[in-house]
Amino acid sequence: MNRRYRYQSFFVGLILAIFLVSCAQEESPAKRAEEIANAYLLESGLPGIAVTVAVNDQIIWSHGFGYADLEQHVPVIPAKTRFRVGSTAKSMTAMAVGQLYEAGKLDLDAPIQVYLPDYPVKEGVVTARLLAGHLAGIRHYQGDEFLSARAYSSVYEALDIFKNDPLLFLPGTDYSYSTYGYNLLSAVIEAAAGEDFLSYMAQHVFGPIGMTRTVADQVLPIISDRSRYYEIGDGEVTNSAWVDNSNKWAGGGILSTSEDLAKFASAHLSNRFLKAATIKMMWTSQVTASGEQTGYGIGWSMRTDDLGRQVIQHNGGSVGGTTNMRIYPDDALVIAVITNTSGAAIGSLTDALVETFLDNQ
Repeated sequence: MNRRYRYQSFFVGLILAIFLVSCAQEESPAKRAEEIANAYLLESGLPGIAVTVAVNDQIIWSHGFGYADLEQHVPVIPAKTRFRVGSTAKSMTAMAVGQLYEAGKLDLDAPIQVYLPDYPVKEGVVTARLLAGHLAGIRHYQGDEFLSARAYSSVYEALDIFKNDPLLFLPGTDYSYSTYGYNLLSAVIEAAAGEDFLSYMAQHVFGPIGMTRTVADQVLPIISDRSRYYEIGDGEVTNSAWVDNSNKWAGGGILSTSEDLAKFASAHLSNRFLKAATIKMMWTSQVTASGEQTGYGIGWSMRTDDLGRQVIQHNGGSVGGTTNMRIYPDDALVIAVITNTSGAAIGSLTDALVETFLDNQ
């Protein structure tokens, strides 16, 4: 199945989903959502999907579709199945940035050498704020780095991938999305916190929020309910390439469930974990030196949809995983959609499900 055919299939699925919604006005939102997701799964050919919807910090609907493991016929369970969630890890890392900023341990605008004295000095000043907003000029993946199978023992060792490379531009002057920028940010977090990055995340982010199923994507340990990872191509589903994501914990190396993602996103709708002013800062677009808005704050992107609603979001793409995580602040609605397949165009499904639940409010 070629890429063009796959995307045509996804749009057919969207049309079918909209048809189901229009024909089922008397059904409950949950029933309509289940029909939409089932139709999408059938049309797209994806192995499995998990969806969780929360309103006012309470999960109101959560459902699994298809299989976490096709060979063993293990069903997707949104409270249990651990998927690769890709770049939504950046939003989690941003929570740590916000905490350390509030505690006075992290100066967002100080040169990173304040925290990492041995990091090579580049032209211009690289700061935590610029790293968190993809304005620092750190490069993204090159060649087959996205498919790296090398194990890295620490976030510092993983800096070797790019630390001696020139910056793409003078920090602050342009926007260029960079997972490696978040690698560097995680090293800053370790230094500011005086604690190993993964330990900090477990104890200060995942634990307090109740994200009991969220862990680092480590290849050697036995991790219960870990999904298998798949590709769709040439008309068939195959296993994804074997990769080791220890080269990017902070930017794309986390396993989680749709329910944990919904808990995490919902945590931003109260002042229990971060102050309102900090969340506002994180949800405000950064700007380049020339005044151009980037549409990305600190660990989150933001936009206004066609109906004028504010949408705070982060998507994630992994080897064997695709994720949508959205917050609609004015409606206190959160949705998390995850599949165990690379490059899946799940945005149309997410859109249809959002309309189903917002129409009921």
